[in-house]
Amino acid sequence: QVQLVESGGGLVQAGGSLRLSCAASGSIFGIIVMGWYRQAPGKQRELVASITRVGSTNYADSVKGRFTISRDNAKNTVSLQMNSLKPEDTAVYYCNVKRDMDYWGRGTQVTVSS
Repeated sequence: QVQLVESGGGLVQAGGSLRLSCAASGSIFGIIVMGWYRQAPGKQRELVASITRVGSTNYADSVKGRFTISRDNAKNTVSLQMNSLKPEDTAVYYCNVKRDMDYWGRGTQVTVSS
């Protein structure tokens, strides 16, 4: 089992920045991919960004150039720096890791006001 604890959500005005962090613990050996998903009200959960153990990244088109994902393998953490936030970025953001299966955090609310 892998436990994930997220931090860093909150309320910010459009154009502002937030940084999300996620710490993994438990059976962390063999984690392949770490990433962030988000789910807005009435919408499906979607991938925001992911990063492999060797640093290869993948971003949703809607966040390219504004969000940056990073990973610290020694500390088993993944972070998401979100700049130039837009109201449409408002959602619950979930940390995800892929090992033998998908593991999810509880989610952290990000609200961007216009």
